[in-house]
Amino acid sequence: MNLLLLSNSTQHGRGYLEHALDTVTGFLPPGARLAFVPYALADHDAYTAKVRGALAGAGIDVRGVHEGGDPSARLGEADAVFVGGGNSFRLLSTLYRTGLREALIKAVGDGLPYMGASAGTNMAAPSLRTTNDMPIVEPPSFDALGLVPFQINPHYLDPDPASTHKGETREERLTEFLEENDVPVLGLREGSWLRVEGDRAVTGGERDARLFRRGSAPREIAAGSDVSELLRTTAAFDTRAQA
Repeated sequence: MNLLLLSNSTQHGRGYLEHALDTVTGFLPPGARLAFVPYALADHDAYTAKVRGALAGAGIDVRGVHEGGDPSARLGEADAVFVGGGNSFRLLSTLYRTGLREALIKAVGDGLPYMGASAGTNMAAPSLRTTNDMPIVEPPSFDALGLVPFQINPHYLDPDPASTHKGETREERLTEFLEENDVPVLGLREGSWLRVEGDRAVTGGERDARLFRRGSAPREIAAGSDVSELLRTTAAFDTRAQA
């Protein structure tokens, strides 16, 4: 697999993809034809135009998979694919409906470079279960693309000790997930990402990541760390129900 999985596409005070532009343009070859999947937002044309504008200066040719014909056929014409952020439930539902889910699994498995941001990064995991999104639509299944064998939580937020909000923290929600499922969760804070090349996975970006495992305290993962052991994960879901 050749993957670049961004926590977020927009960083506070910066333009779209600006915070990760050097990494993105290093991942995408000059003059690359990039198939963009805009299904996480409702306005596909406007979303595609936004990505096209952000990458035009790097000479990257962005084409939306919705722009005429079979979306799956666009993958065969591309040098890489980018699945953008937005609502993960809407994104996954549309991937199923268009047949693009299976097409992506096959194409990326055959070597097509995959870039995701936010919801697009959620899609790279086995399941939708660790997304932060509201289920505005109901996909046929929570099964995502499974490009990596562990879960990812983009936009990971640390508890705010000064907050008076009494709802569950992100850490508490991921702990609840691990009570029912046995699979590591890599929390990617804003400005961070994961780079996967073959059997090697390395964290990157401006901030450290946070790793959650069942039965263990969460631990900090410094930016630039090798986390390749996560690629050897065997995920087990609904373990309490099966007990």
